[in-house]
Amino acid sequence: MTERIVVGAALIDGGRLLAARRSAPAELAGRWELPGGKVEAGEAPEAALVRELREELGVAAGTGERVPGQWPLRAPYVLQVWTARLLPGSAAPEPLEDHDALRWLTPAQVWDVPWLEQDVPAVERVLAQVWPEVRAARPE
Repeated sequence: MTERIVVGAALIDGGRLLAARRSAPAELAGRWELPGGKVEAGEAPEAALVRELREELGVAAGTGERVPGQWPLRAPYVLQVWTARLLPGSAAPEPLEDHDALRWLTPAQVWDVPWLEQDVPAVERVLAQVWPEVRAARPE
């Protein structure tokens, strides 16, 4: 079975990371994730990320660096994460698809929300890459 990529955005603005709370499907509702979605056939992951951020949040965003690693989701999907930023003139993010709330989190606040299990290692890697000076340890 061929892996299918799901892209996630470490959307950074003003020293904060955007987290999105799932409203669907029911088994994921109430948990937080990095916004993003599935890469379509023939689509570059970076282009998919820009498209998904426009569809899910109503924003114009640009991609930055890929966050090293990939994390298994429900087969055949794997999560890959890129840093992203709002482009000048972009609207403020709004929860348009599959989300009912958004929060901008400082590095010290990142673990204040209950992340989806598959997003936890990705968020840890984002913290290490974007804010290496911060030791925002995940509470046990």
